[in-house]
Amino acid sequence: MSDSDLDLTNVDVPAAGGAPPSGGSDRPAAGNQEARAGQPRLGPVAVVGAGTIGLSWARLFASCGAPVRIFDPRPDLAEVCAGIVAEAPECEDLLIVAKCLGEAVDGVRLVQESGPEDPAAKTQLFADLAEYAPDEALLVSSSSAITASTIAARMTDADAARVLIAHPFNPPHVMPLVEIVPGERTAPESVERALAIYRRCGKEPVVLRAEAAGFVGNRLQNAVLREAAGLVQRGVVSPADVDAVVRNSLGLRWAAVGPFEGMHMGGGGQGFRGFMEHIGPSFAAIDIHEPDMSPDGMAPVVEQVEEAYGPYASAEAIRRRDAIQAGVLRVREELDAGPPRRSGPGAQTAARKK
Repeated sequence: MSDSDLDLTNVDVPAAGGAPPSGGSDRPAAGNQEARAGQPRLGPVAVVGAGTIGLSWARLFASCGAPVRIFDPRPDLAEVCAGIVAEAPECEDLLIVAKCLGEAVDGVRLVQESGPEDPAAKTQLFADLAEYAPDEALLVSSSSAITASTIAARMTDADAARVLIAHPFNPPHVMPLVEIVPGERTAPESVERALAIYRRCGKEPVVLRAEAAGFVGNRLQNAVLREAAGLVQRGVVSPADVDAVVRNSLGLRWAAVGPFEGMHMGGGGQGFRGFMEHIGPSFAAIDIHEPDMSPDGMAPVVEQVEEAYGPYASAEAIRRRDAIQAGVLRVREELDAGPPRRSGPGAQTAARKK
């Protein structure tokens, strides 16, 4: 079940009380153990919505030592949480299956919502969260496009002050990015608290200066998708070859530097300014074709993608993707930590010279 399949509105929300049944967690993500070393434990967290994103958030928070209460009306919630426990039994006491929304948010410091990407549904859900969660709890949505101002439309100023977006890239327990997007009435201190929490979990949050539909990551992804779809529609290249191009060029480069810094390097001694002076005119001359993103227009593209990769991504393909991403992150962490200690004969010679 995906997050968009969840219906978290119009469910029974009794007052919180009583001990919820035990559930499960998942294996800590790389780097999270180090992120919490020597620091106090995170306060209790509620994860509302147990689709792909919600379960990954639960894994992340539990891996950082936070008690996590997870709620979702899906009938197999206990089973999917038990599956997580099977992989990481050491976290069993940290992930708790809540019986209702009120029980999930009772006494928590943070509510991480990952429900349907539906403005009306989120507006209603956050109205419920404001009623049942503690007054000091941050009310955060994982929405990939809906703004905090929209979600908080029915709230008082006091409640809207603690509502914001924390949009991850999938899966949140692996990908470092969290886009922090405050709404028109979000309090600055709520943003600072959110930044502290996600940094505490080993994430690299970025605060947007203004609300924009789709935020930043998805807008960039959308631009690449539109150009890729247009190239396939025009018969220039196949979907698999588009992926090969990105995987073996832009993907590798963007794992190390972003587009601006990469072009800044490409400009040599003149930096980005020189890049635009020399390459900018030819870039500007590239023809732009607006793809047909309608269901009929995308049908041949979808068919070619399915022909290349099957009707859906296999579990093995997803595991491979995550393993490669984790490897890239390990290399980045090693480089950020500084040069490795020298070993071998060269190191011994250097030691004797001291």
